[in-house]
Amino acid sequence: MSNIVGIDLGTTFSSLAMLNAIGKPEIVPNADGDRLTPSAIYFDEDNPGVIRVGVEALNSRHLNPARSVRWVKRHMGEADYKVSIDGKDWTATELSALILKKMRQDAAAQAGEVRDAVISVPAHFDELRRKATMDAGTAVGFNVVGIVNEPVAAALCYTTSRQVSGRVLVYDLGGGTFDVTLMDVHGLDMEIICSQGDHALGGIDFDQKVLEILQKLYQEKFSAPLISSDEDRTKYEDEAEDIKKTLSRRPVAKTMLYGPAGSMRVEVTRAMFEEAITTLVARADMLVEVALDEAGLKPADIGTVLLVGGSTRVPLVRTHLEQIFGFPPECSVNVDECVALGAALHAGLAVLRQNPDAVPTGIRNGLKDITLTDVCNHSYGTICAPIDKETGRRIVQNRILLKKNTPLPCEVSQMFYTVTEGQKRVEVMITQGEDSDPAYVNQIAGYSFELPPDRPAERPIQVTYSYDLNQRMHCKFEDVESGRMLEVDLSLNEDGTVVDDGTEQAKALEPFKVE
Repeated sequence: MSNIVGIDLGTTFSSLAMLNAIGKPEIVPNADGDRLTPSAIYFDEDNPGVIRVGVEALNSRHLNPARSVRWVKRHMGEADYKVSIDGKDWTATELSALILKKMRQDAAAQAGEVRDAVISVPAHFDELRRKATMDAGTAVGFNVVGIVNEPVAAALCYTTSRQVSGRVLVYDLGGGTFDVTLMDVHGLDMEIICSQGDHALGGIDFDQKVLEILQKLYQEKFSAPLISSDEDRTKYEDEAEDIKKTLSRRPVAKTMLYGPAGSMRVEVTRAMFEEAITTLVARADMLVEVALDEAGLKPADIGTVLLVGGSTRVPLVRTHLEQIFGFPPECSVNVDECVALGAALHAGLAVLRQNPDAVPTGIRNGLKDITLTDVCNHSYGTICAPIDKETGRRIVQNRILLKKNTPLPCEVSQMFYTVTEGQKRVEVMITQGEDSDPAYVNQIAGYSFELPPDRPAERPIQVTYSYDLNQRMHCKFEDVESGRMLEVDLSLNEDGTVVDDGTEQAKALEPFKVE
């Protein structure tokens, strides 16, 4: 059997963990000996067939920023996002696949064949982003046995390595995304209550605030801009990140600025930094409040706050959490590695569930006591036209079938009815969102369902939505009287259109050399 791995495909850094012979997850270092791999890509201009990934790509981007790509995770599932290099347009899925290819190569070189994998995603990722992430793994030869929400993966790591129990809040602030998840934990029995998140809030936004401080200080002294080229920007983005990390350890960070109008020595204090990021931390605080309200809980109901993601090292983040909950958050594991470690555990559970005979006895014994109940992270429904009781007229409405935070796996059915006599078809629409107004939900798939001819109105159509443990949905529309049926496995292309899982396969990555 090939090795079972979990992958944290991060905005700024990625990591891979593997289950050992007794079912314990361990981080597999990359070819450079590092436990984290920068999620950076550089297309070598001297060797067009070579693509650098990781620390070398991070260091090379100063040479030619136009051939460098970072932070691609923020663009997963965006149909309009393309990076054009040497006449080829790279999608977010293809670029993510390059990072995954590097990680698979490095892990295989050390531990042998790597195939079965679970890849983590932010809890708030929608179907399009989840499918794009799975496609990236499939394109480089992984058997993606599932995906797991990052806070869930982190909680798996915490609860299998520390004593955690009661009502828990997982606060996951990474390089580019933020999630907050509430869950009940009783030993190795975990049940998700709800999640909230923001795919555009993370450490790179903190870095940008530091960069703005540097630019302001330089402008005040020289009345000239600090940054005059893309090369300057990449240089000072890295400088800003270093300053942020320093201010997490010390009250002052010092550096030199070398701009076009001259050089200057600057000091950035923690107070300056905290004032600059106040609005960002407040956004995270607001999502914590929303999650608590959604679950019908108060801060006093939470017994433990678990920190995940490198940006939780920022002192202001921890201070705010202590003010909200009245006790310091828990950070007893490596906040950079716990998602990958938990994803490996989730991968083992997935393989054990799908093909138990393929799992060695040692791993099976190591996982046998873990139980996890996840929830549906969005509401799913369909467009209908019921009669308004007050006016007697039909109104167009989004009817939710699968409610957000329903425990997985789940299945629900509702009966709908045709509208007119002799109706030949039903235009069925699958929606994602929490509102009854169709204008405020995502209409993620539409189909024309052919009906038998010459029938009266008000004929029953049963709609059934089911959601599996990998957060994938199956939709069934059945004309009750004739038995005609339309079935859809909800898979989404990068352009947002839906295809059946059995007919659309992720394209294999072109044979570029990844180093």
